[in-house]
Order: sequence, then structure tokens, then C-alpha cells
Amino acid sequence: MSKPFLPVTKQDLIEEGIEELDFVFVTGDSYVDHSSFAAALLGRLLQANGYTVGIIPQPDYKNVESFKVLGRPKLAFLVSAGAMDSMVSNYTANNKPRSSDSYAHGGVAGHRPDRAIITYCSKIREAFKGAQILIGGIEASLRRTTHYDYWSNTVKHSILLDSKADLLMYGMGEHSILEIASLLKSGVKARDIRNVRGTVWFTGKESEIPQENVLRLPAFEEISKNTDECKKNFARSFVMQEENTDALNAKILVEQAEQRYIVQMPPALPLSTEEFDFVQELPFTRRYHPMYDKPAENGKCGVPALEEVKFSLVSARGCYGCCSFCAITFHQGRRIQSRSHESLVREAVELTKDKDFKGYIHDVGGPTANFRFDACEKQKTSGACKNKQCLGVTPCKNLKVDHKDYVELLGKLRAVPGVKKVFIRSGIRFDYLMMDKDKTFFNDLVKYHISGQLKVAPEHVSDKVLKLMRKSTHQVYENFSKEYGEINKKFGLKQYLVPYYIACHPGATLDDAIETALYLKKTKFVPDQVQDFYPTPGSLSTCMYYTGLDPYDKDSEGNYKKIYVARGARERKLQRALLQFNKPENRALVKEALIAANRKDLFNVLY
Repeated sequence: MSKPFLPVTKQDLIEEGIEELDFVFVTGDSYVDHSSFAAALLGRLLQANGYTVGIIPQPDYKNVESFKVLGRPKLAFLVSAGAMDSMVSNYTANNKPRSSDSYAHGGVAGHRPDRAIITYCSKIREAFKGAQILIGGIEASLRRTTHYDYWSNTVKHSILLDSKADLLMYGMGEHSILEIASLLKSGVKARDIRNVRGTVWFTGKESEIPQENVLRLPAFEEISKNTDECKKNFARSFVMQEENTDALNAKILVEQAEQRYIVQMPPALPLSTEEFDFVQELPFTRRYHPMYDKPAENGKCGVPALEEVKFSLVSARGCYGCCSFCAITFHQGRRIQSRSHESLVREAVELTKDKDFKGYIHDVGGPTANFRFDACEKQKTSGACKNKQCLGVTPCKNLKVDHKDYVELLGKLRAVPGVKKVFIRSGIRFDYLMMDKDKTFFNDLVKYHISGQLKVAPEHVSDKVLKLMRKSTHQVYENFSKEYGEINKKFGLKQYLVPYYIACHPGATLDDAIETALYLKKTKFVPDQVQDFYPTPGSLSTCMYYTGLDPYDKDSEGNYKKIYVARGARERKLQRALLQFNKPENRALVKEALIAANRKDLFNVLY
């Protein structure tokens, strides 16, 4: 009988009677056997389709021997930085080392290398000459073509070239990995796989580039230099890529880098409801591996990230919100994939059997909790529109606004014996909620699904900045806040709104930060936490940050509109201080910011 976890040691292989694994998954995360962790999900999926898979979680990246523990796989190594880009995992938005890593044993930082995929691939090559390597996950997906790297302040090649891997998988990999596994098993070499959706491959021969349904991106040399012309080309390249992220209408993208060509195949097709149900209901233990029962260097056991998802339900993936600062649509796409009610209820029943379950389901959602289906009927046959936004500042007239299915689902989950409360903690798009004339969901949300406070993300107060963020106007948030208060009053409740704000987003000036501070003063709410804008690969906002241009705003002569970007550490600190003016340690910074903006008169207003 198989062990409950996938093999992680040579002894596991012996006990399972496995002489040689088909795949070895090297990941920057600790091994948690839960569907929220890619190594477990894809490993279980491959296992369900007859392949043997082992996992090397957070190997000692300085020691090549740690990459040899499971031997050389028959088919390929699968390499991922983990659930986060390794640079985001290791550094704050102000480029300071993080003190912890929630995906590590005991939460101890330092076990995931910078640029993890490149480091892991190098060590695998050192350990097993000629081994086939496939890279994937968020780090690979968002760095799949030439990209701006905030931490080095340079434009870098596709990570496929820098890692020297054989093939890159981007997006959600269930369809891609099974098709690739079948090809590898039949004898096809990884570097010869060139027709699988959701992959990026490379060649040194112009003659090998596909001829049909192809779009040429600006070459690496045309976008990588720190010149005005290269930045314009960088912006143009971003738009071309963003307009080709839908599986039904995307073209093959080709990008030249010196004498090589990166070829990005169209995205993988979305999972059907039946496929999504199957993947989420694979036989996960929903626990971290027993190796983490012993204390880590800090004396703590376990893997902290599991606590966030252990009693949560993934009901959907994908997002058509398309916020500028978020790369979810670049990774998962705009199409919404959703699970069936029956599957989610079955999983809820399983949760109630867990000895640690206290009756509370912590979340039911996805990137956006209240998105359950495609934005419109057209998307099912033609894909998401290339040059239109579904939501944003001005919602599309074809956008379907309907919470009925989500309301019904939540009602079924509340009725599961042993469930006391069902919370919603993943993001609610309050602008989408406000468009719904049927207030059933809004009422149910307040009455049943909040634990004292509801976290929402207005992000900013300035409509100018919100437009660049692709968010609704500030008035929409004001209307939402007012109605939220009225519904609470109706039910005799006192549940608070906790809004999140982003400081220093491209386009935001000191004056915009002052406008936000004055609004916070007026509403008597000053946030404990403010997110500094973080220029991570794959987002429109990062493109704006690097280029200082709005890629979607041109004048009559075709020139991109320039936007202000707060780059220096000092101004970033000043903008953040304004959004948290009530903190005593920020008082001097606020005064400095007001003097710099020639608004010293407002000091007595704030204080």
C-alpha cells in the first residue's frame, strides 16, 4: 500500500518498491500535501495518471548532494521556485530581506535562494549531466519573456534562457503537464516539444519558428537598454503580450534574443468544471510532511502557510478584474473556472472530519471570491476581448452581474452538519457587488460571512491613480461603505470595514498621498498596514514603473503619455507616512512631505 505522502527520501522509494521515479519535483516550498501547493497538486495529478513522482522540497541549494537524494528521474526534473517568486519571497517592497518565510519549515527565512529556478537548474545540471529539466510555477510564468527585474533594476532575458532549462510551462499547468508527460514517455525529448499549449520553447534557427498565427514581439535588444526608445518598445511589447493571454484567441508569440528565439505557445485551455473538481479532490492528506513535526532552527514546527488554507475552499480561479498591479490574469487568465457545488460540499464534509476543525470554514473563493462565471457569454466561444476591460473604471455593458449561484453555494455550505460559520476572506470586488440590483448576496455577506470586519481594497482615493490601477472610482467605494453600514444597522451588527491602500503606485504623487491622508482623517480610519507598491514581473503597473509611460494612453501622434513615478526610497517613505500619519514615528516625515508639496498649512489639519 502506498504511503500517504509522495516520496521525499531514498528510503521512501525502497519501501514503495520504486527503482526509478518518472519525475522529481524540486520546489522552493516545504512539502505540504494540499491542493494550494503546486508540487503536491501536480504530483498527485501525475500519480493519478500512472506516473511515479518524488519531491525535493527546499533543498540545500549550496550542496549538490541534496539534489541527488531521489536519483535521476526517468523522464524529467520539474523545477519551481514555489508559490511565490523567490525574490518577492526573500525581499520586501523596499528591497530589505524578509525575516520569515511562511512556506518554509517553522517559517524560517533563508532556505529559498534568490532566483531559485536558475539556482536549482544549475545544481541539477551539476548533479546529473544531460538531465531533462522543465520549469514552471509563478516565477517561471511571469518571467517567461524579457522582463524588468526590480531587484537588479535591469531588463532580463526570458528565464528559460537564463536557467538553461529545456522547456517552460506557464499558467496553471494541469493540461500542459499531462500532455508533456505523455510525449516524454513516448520518447520525445523535452527540447523537441513544440506544440503544447501553455509552454515556451526556444530555438536558434529562424527556420524552426512557426509561420501561422504568429506575432513577433520587439527583440530583446530593442527593449533591454535604458533608453527612451527601448522603454517605448518595452511598453509596446507588454501590450502585445497582455492582448494575447486568452486561450481562444491568443497568437503564438516570438521574441528574439541575440541569436536565439523564444516561442510562446497559446495558453492552455481552461479546466472544465469536471476537471477542476477532479484535481481539487485528489487524495491529499491536507497536512505538511511529518519531517516538519520536529522543531526548525527557531524552535517552531510545521509550515505556517498551511494554516491560511487548511480549512478554506477553492471555488474558482482566473480573474477578469485585471487590476494593473496584479499579475493573476497574466498567469491564470481572465476566464473564470469554477468548481461544482457538489464537489465543494464534499470537500466541506471532509473538513468536518478533521480533528482540528472547529466548525469554521475560513474562506470560499479564488482570486476574486464573488466571481463564479465568465464575464459574458461571448467569452465561452471567442475568449476575452483583447482591447476591452470587463470591469475596471467603466464596466463593459456586456458584463453579467449575478451572485445567485454564489449565494446558493454558500447556503449549501452553511447547511453542512458540523459547519458553524462560513467566512469569505479572499478579495470581494465591491464594485461588482454594487452593480448587482439584487441585494441578497450583500445582505448574506453581512449577516453570515464576516467575522467582525470585512477587508476590502479601494487601493487609493485619487481617481487619477485609480484609473491607472484599473479600479473603480472612489465614489463607488463611498457608496459601498455607506450601504455596508446601513445593512449592518438593519441586522443590529457592528462589523467594520478594513480598507487596504497602496502607496507609491505609478502615477501617484505626494499630492495624491496628501489627498488620501485627508480622506482618512475625515473618516477617522488610519490603516495599520499600507502596501508599498511592489514592481513584480508580469504586471501593467511594473511596466509603468520601469518605463514611466502609460502603455494604453497615446496622443494623436502615437506617443505614450508619461506618468510620474516615485522611485527614490525617501519619497516612497514620505508617501507611506502620509497614509499612516497617526503613527508618532511618522510625524516628522509627514511634516517633511507637506513642506515638499508646499502644503505646510495642512499639518494642523492632520494633527
